[in-house]
Amino acid sequence: MRRVVIAPDSFKGTATAAEAAAAIARGWRAVRAADELVLRPMADGGEGTLDAFAAAVPGATRMPVTVTGPLDAPVAAHWLLLPGEPATGVVELAATSGITLLDPLAPLDAHTRGFGEAIAAALDHGARRLLLALGGSASTDGGAGALTALGAELLDGAGRPVLSGGRALARLAEVRLDGLRRPPVAGARLLVDVTNPLLGPTGAAEVFGPQKGATAADVALLDAGLARFAELLPGADPTTPGAGAAGGTGFGLLAWGADIAPGARTVAETIGLPDALRGASLVITGEGRYDGQSAAGKAPSAVVRLAAAAGVPSALVAGLIAAEPEGAGFAASVSLTTLAGTGAAAVAEPLRWLERAGAELAAGWTDPARS
Repeated sequence: MRRVVIAPDSFKGTATAAEAAAAIARGWRAVRAADELVLRPMADGGEGTLDAFAAAVPGATRMPVTVTGPLDAPVAAHWLLLPGEPATGVVELAATSGITLLDPLAPLDAHTRGFGEAIAAALDHGARRLLLALGGSASTDGGAGALTALGAELLDGAGRPVLSGGRALARLAEVRLDGLRRPPVAGARLLVDVTNPLLGPTGAAEVFGPQKGATAADVALLDAGLARFAELLPGADPTTPGAGAAGGTGFGLLAWGADIAPGARTVAETIGLPDALRGASLVITGEGRYDGQSAAGKAPSAVVRLAAAAGVPSALVAGLIAAEPEGAGFAASVSLTTLAGTGAAAVAEPLRWLERAGAELAAGWTDPARS
């Protein structure tokens, strides 16, 4: 009997990580019913991180909270309370201030106030440690909205509060931190999957602004606003790798006192993936699109590195494979697009093709230890 660990990320817009893991497991069991399957849905700090923790950590509790959405409309969200000591709260930016909450997009005016409100709710509940998932942001406000919700004051030249959003940062004259809440006693950790700084050609506005609907003129305005914010906000270096995460929210929360860590690795450690890999015959990971960016902090790259350290071979399942997986350490791979015939067909029935991928891997896999 083999022991197979199934640890995919979400297939963005089509299947959550938990759904993907379950579908791959169904396919594997259809071929090898006697094998032991251990499901550890993964995430990299972006959308789906909270769900990955909820699926993998027994006793995790979803805590409902209503927050101010990225354009002020109320959003019904939740944060996650993990059991044990210290009491740990997981807060996901995508669920409170995310790009999927807006249609149409608002690159200049969207903000992160709701994310800060959810952080405050976790602190009010007594969380002594925070894991803050940065990804999927609708805004480029440098985390200004989140800091405001935590008690900071952002004022213009007349001493009046500036409006929310990246556009307003250009009018910023003073940042008052007297009323800013402290981070929890056991710390706040930012989970990120990028290494971009706050400013410049590889910064938050230039790289990620267009994904949020920003024009070239908007990008210039947003970058200037972030530079003004960085000039007035003490406590963080805008050149820190990851400061540009989530529209610069990484920078704002570094200034608050949080530290930063690779999201996928932190998620893997927290859900017990290293322990699950001990004695396994194979780990299956995956994501919607595997490409040249996947090695830069995405979940499959973290999984394959942990597996290699444990002497466990890895297999990849992806909606589309646009980079060579063998060079990244995968012993086998399956593309849903190839199985389904077209990308549109794969997207239309992702769980069907994920299940088929699990069956394909089970049928073709030979455990090297038994060869």
